[in-house]
Amino acid sequence: MGFTRAELESFRGRSIPDLMPEQPRLVLVGINPGLYTAATGVPFAHPGNRFYPALVAAGIIPRMPRIDDDGMPDADKRMLLDAGIGVSCIVRRATVRADELDRDELREGAERLARDVAGWRPRVVAVLGLTAYRQGFGRPRAVAGRQPEDLAGAELWVVPNPSGLNAHVTVATLAEAYAAPARAAGVIP
Repeated sequence: MGFTRAELESFRGRSIPDLMPEQPRLVLVGINPGLYTAATGVPFAHPGNRFYPALVAAGIIPRMPRIDDDGMPDADKRMLLDAGIGVSCIVRRATVRADELDRDELREGAERLARDVAGWRPRVVAVLGLTAYRQGFGRPRAVAGRQPEDLAGAELWVVPNPSGLNAHVTVATLAEAYAAPARAAGVIP
């Protein structure tokens, strides 16, 4: 993608709309938009992000969507929406790194997310990021995987964040982690 650093910086603080089908089965929740995401309007748009490769490797989507400076083609958005997959985030404000967010923002975002989930009524919600989940949802001892509580009636999972900054995970380990909530949601067998 052809953005200069100054162009990307101009998107700091912006937000993008959720990508949400009318009747989601699985809602994947990032921490907050990065600058590439804010610039393109596409969740997880940064070229180094492993979100879409992991979804393909897990069999959740059949192929990589195309993302460029102008966003994602409607056919690729439909690929996600028709599968019953929604994408949202805890905090709406775009930053370079998630560690620019404070606990209050994460808590407020978690409260808003719970209200949104109550309206969407998905089968499963998967939060992509253990530390953000712990801070935002007030669960300091939470571990990855299926959580003991639901979120507004949806089964709640916590899985690894696909950011390239999360160096200890691979596309293969992400795919394995993302497949479990996708199976629970009936997105994959």
